[in-house]
Amino acid sequence: MIYVTTEATARGWRPGDPSWANLGQGSPETGPLPGAPERVTGLELEPADHHYAPVAGLPELREAVAALYNHRYRRGMRSQYTAENVAISGGGRAALTRAVASLGEVNLGHVLPDYTAYEELLSVFRLFTPIPILLERERGYAFPADALRRELLGRGLGALLLSNPSNPTGSHVRGEELAGWVDCARELDCTLLLDEFYSHYVWEGAGPVSAAAYVEDVNRDPVVIFDGLTKNWRYPGWRVTWTVGPRRVIEAISSAGSFLDGGGNAPLQRAAIPLLDPEHAEREYQAIQAAFAPKRELVRRELEDVGIRVEVPPGGTFYAWACLEDLPPPWNEGMTFFRRALEWKVICVPGEFFDVNPGKRRPQGRGTRFGRHVRISFGPPHAEVQRGLERLRRMIPQV
Repeated sequence: MIYVTTEATARGWRPGDPSWANLGQGSPETGPLPGAPERVTGLELEPADHHYAPVAGLPELREAVAALYNHRYRRGMRSQYTAENVAISGGGRAALTRAVASLGEVNLGHVLPDYTAYEELLSVFRLFTPIPILLERERGYAFPADALRRELLGRGLGALLLSNPSNPTGSHVRGEELAGWVDCARELDCTLLLDEFYSHYVWEGAGPVSAAAYVEDVNRDPVVIFDGLTKNWRYPGWRVTWTVGPRRVIEAISSAGSFLDGGGNAPLQRAAIPLLDPEHAEREYQAIQAAFAPKRELVRRELEDVGIRVEVPPGGTFYAWACLEDLPPPWNEGMTFFRRALEWKVICVPGEFFDVNPGKRRPQGRGTRFGRHVRISFGPPHAEVQRGLERLRRMIPQV
């Protein structure tokens, strides 16, 4: 993402510039939406907010997160989350970094393609060994529970990190399949590290969806969930995120946070508490569904109409995983397409960046499976998405 924005900046792009269409952004539109709660426009500080927040987060916010998960996913279940099952972090990367820093000497599985930032995350810490798992495009990048079981046993995985819904493909594990994942993790004692930052952006079946619904014992089942205000509440600038999992895992994560980042922002943590009220969260979810579903259909329709295949109709996220193979050369190459789009003031992300390769262990000369893909975001407002698609339509016939 640094590369993409640097290249765009060199050509005159600035955040918020109305002459550009940023279809590469990894954040949602942050303004008012019909039916959504009013956006927060100011903060009132308390004297305690001038002090450091606890590394694990403000107790009131931790309790609010636990209460929301119990309300959404665990009603009527004997085992319930408490504040001790929650840690607050200053952003998604901080949360994930704390978690992987807490891992021991294990084989840590990660799938391809997946979130670009995982590459650096999996490269920094040397205790665990990152093991790539290739998902097949011919099968819609699906990862059913029986395939998960084979990978866990065959590769001796002690942990597995992946996004669900998936960034960039939009594939989404839910229902019985997600329950099967949790069963596998429980039976084979493999920690699932599940990035659920797009759980409000699910387009197939009822949502939101979380593995928390299939956990039997919140302090025994090895399921660790990451989420926050970044995407699902549309406050990426707040950098308020959380980790939900067994108490012992949260203790280890909090301990790691004491030397990695020191804890999150106290005033914004306090301001986040009312946003976790179940009614408020449900209104935000419903507004996202109403606003983003039409943009999803617009992107699918327009890309297909100009000869760009959306390989997997996104079951989640606000991204389309776009295959360029049917375009004539050189437009069928992701990096070339990206650079030509910049000339039309449109930003996208070349697919090769999602071929996560920690430490560059795989030989670079072998190329990438995703060199003929780009990720198209429908995170921006509808008018900007439409503007970008219209420019791509004009750009492609220029061959």
